[in-house]
Amino acid sequence: MLSTKIEKALNQQVLLEAESSQVYLAMASWAEVQGYEGIGGFLYKHSDEERMHMLKLVKFINERGGHAVIPALKQPAPKYTGIKALFQQVLDHEIHVSSEINKLVDICLKEKDYTTHNFLQWYVSEQIEEEALARKIMDKLKLIGDDKAGHYMFDRDLATIQA
Repeated sequence: MLSTKIEKALNQQVLLEAESSQVYLAMASWAEVQGYEGIGGFLYKHSDEERMHMLKLVKFINERGGHAVIPALKQPAPKYTGIKALFQQVLDHEIHVSSEINKLVDICLKEKDYTTHNFLQWYVSEQIEEEALARKIMDKLKLIGDDKAGHYMFDRDLATIQA
């Protein structure tokens, strides 16, 4: 059985994962409209992955005797200033999500809820991968700079990277 404190914290994470999915969906739509099909496809996949993270939390909360609350979401930004700024936002967001997961793990340890702590280890590992991927993408974009041919090749390359 989940404590009220942990249930509330997990529901906050449900909100964060849902917002992540929405933000990446908005980014994907923007990229696609700008002609970046590879980036758009990558971000559509990433949006789906974040939704699956949310669903995993929802099911866990409910299975542990809590009640997962499906949150209302704010509309994400519909436009971005460019792909470098967009992916910097992705990196910053993933760092934020990692921080929130760490806070959640800390709450579980303080509450001695080792079942939820164990469940969250998957999220800890996932965030390491998410941040590493975002950093790798930012490194590539820094190398490319403002080169349009480089952006074209980057878009094509990103179509082959798994979200």
